[in-house]
Amino acid sequence: MAIGLRLARGGAKKRPYYRIVATDTRSPRDGKYLEQVGIYNPVLAKDDENRVKLDEDRVRYWLGVGAQPSDRVARFLDKAGIKERAPRNNPKKAEPGEKAKERAEEKAAKVAEAAEAAKAAAEAPAPEATEETTEG
Repeated sequence: MAIGLRLARGGAKKRPYYRIVATDTRSPRDGKYLEQVGIYNPVLAKDDENRVKLDEDRVRYWLGVGAQPSDRVARFLDKAGIKERAPRNNPKKAEPGEKAKERAEEKAAKVAEAAEAAKAAAEAPAPEATEETTEG
């Protein structure tokens, strides 16, 4: 049985409250779990000490028997000093998608075309004004 440490959601609509649980990874998110090892209340301020509470002894036990924490729980464990988490690097995070790149290329082409047309119009000699005289 693969064991994981993850969040199980509770609370009302728009008022989340999470239990940090040790559970079989195949069970549903809010389903049956083996043991509750902590709580997480995202409604509280980030600097509030009651935002995340962990039972360190039980967390260390479950990690010792091979439980794998989810990404969010791994962050909590790293902050509590229980388990070191390797930092992640995603260099493509800020890179726009393919369609956005295509739109940017089209816009750049239009701007270049407009600048070229303006330059050509400025270089061309201005047509001399001819006065037409009508004799009558």
